[in-house]
Amino acid sequence: MVIREIQPEDNKAVERIIREIFPEFKLPLTGTAYEDEETPKMFESYQGEKEVYYVLEVDGEVVGGAGIKPLNRGNDTICELQKMYFSPKVRGKGFGKLMFNKCLQSAKDMGYEKCYLESASELKTAINMYEKNGFEYLEEPLGDTGHFSCGVWMIKELL
Repeated sequence: MVIREIQPEDNKAVERIIREIFPEFKLPLTGTAYEDEETPKMFESYQGEKEVYYVLEVDGEVVGGAGIKPLNRGNDTICELQKMYFSPKVRGKGFGKLMFNKCLQSAKDMGYEKCYLESASELKTAINMYEKNGFEYLEEPLGDTGHFSCGVWMIKELL
């Protein structure tokens, strides 16, 4: 198992993983990562300052990923945990927690003070992990992510 920064050749695998989650959990396609312009070009989408996207590779196969980016139209001290999705074959094995911790540590190292995320209520395992790790619910979304179909908004102090 390796967690590493995304490379251009990872784009197709990451896009497939992201897009397959939505029908699996019966999530809306519009107003979500499913239709983001970034989804087919994840490597290119995470090359800016203070942003990173990691992939999880198991036995040479990309099976998941997650990233940190500045919150779109937000305060520059707030990042967003983005596009954390995993193939069903690796769920429940602790890899999500490893990826989550790697992303939060990177956010701290980049100087962010808070981490924001959006999710769907159907993703109960992920939400449970966020709650257990100090994320608190917000009453409304922050920034302008374009994910109007996400109904769960959370934030965590990183300092």
